Amino acid sequence: MPDSAPPLKPALIELAAVTKVYGSGEAAMQALRGIDLRIEAGDFVAVMGPSGSGKSTCLNILGCLDTPSAGSYRFEGVEVGALTRDQRAELRRHYLGFVFQGFNLLNRTSALENVELPLLYRGVPVAERHRLARRALDAVGLSGWEGHTPGELSGGQQQRVAIARAIVTEPDVLFADEPTGNLDTARSKEIMELLTVFNREQGITIVMVTHEADMAAYARRIVRFVDGQVDSDLRAGEST
Repeated sequence: MPDSAPPLKPALIELAAVTKVYGSGEAAMQALRGIDLRIEAGDFVAVMGPSGSGKSTCLNILGCLDTPSAGSYRFEGVEVGALTRDQRAELRRHYLGFVFQGFNLLNRTSALENVELPLLYRGVPVAERHRLARRALDAVGLSGWEGHTPGELSGGQQQRVAIARAIVTEPDVLFADEPTGNLDTARSKEIMELLTVFNREQGITIVMVTHEADMAAYARRIVRFVDGQVDSDLRAGEST
């Protein structure tokens, strides 16, 4: 028998004792109060909680859009807090994708051009950008809609374009902040089914903030925040 067990492989994402404070003195507001969270590659995590519970703050830290006041955030074993601003931008550009409630598309730009944006920032040649963006639009069911602007698309179609833009770079993690918040029930289900396919078939790790229990039910795991802390962390089928 070996003298010692092999070292554990680092989690894709690991938060340890993470706090976040906005402001100072009497005006200070503690958004996160010592968060511990471990997310493995291939997981699909729904983050829930009331307004002001810290769930969006946590998502912003995970997406390198904000930094902790204290504690550790490791991505694939790398301490994100030790990275420079430019290095964090590179991490976002090459490993992370984002989908937002408000779609965040460029209004006067075609669907194809919107999806190409992350590739443009990477310096991908024009022909390859076109090919990859068309493939991503096809993956979300929008083949043939490449030339339409957001104003010519329904809300559900706009969110599909936003998802295509997020996955065109084949990210390790897709962060989704209330991705169905502006959609009706039927379109919301379509978007969640699409995210489920990318998670199960392509292995993209998904971390999604939502206040809708029926949308969270698509995830493999539900983490609930209350008052800046993790209140519960349950796998699908588990109960408190």
